[in-house]
Amino acid sequence: MNYEKEYSEESFWQKVKSVAKKAGSKTIYTALLLYYATRRPETPKWAKATIYGALGYFISFIDAIPDITPLVGYSDDLGVLALALTTCAIYINDAVKSTARAKLREWFGDDIFEEIQEVESSLDNEDRQDTRW
Repeated sequence: MNYEKEYSEESFWQKVKSVAKKAGSKTIYTALLLYYATRRPETPKWAKATIYGALGYFISFIDAIPDITPLVGYSDDLGVLALALTTCAIYINDAVKSTARAKLREWFGDDIFEEIQEVESSLDNEDRQDTRW
């Protein structure tokens, strides 16, 4: 299935708002980082296509692990989103992070920022790797 075709901005926001608590802050933060990266004019078309594919998978009802499955329902979504995040990390700047954090704070409050440290650390590691080249 071509998940990029599943993506639309309206369906993205509907999905995120409806599953935010069930999917968890890491999954939602990763999705938000990718979404806001697509809003940057500097993000190339290939990266946007990668991101739209991952977000399309997140939105899609057709899933490797159904989202209604307790405890693991969003693990495949997070894996796909994390892969896209790793691939496109160079296009996630401080403004993207700040905007994603603000939206996350709006939905989850301030208590979740420890939970997203793993995502932040993976981005920091990608940044360090990119600077070595």
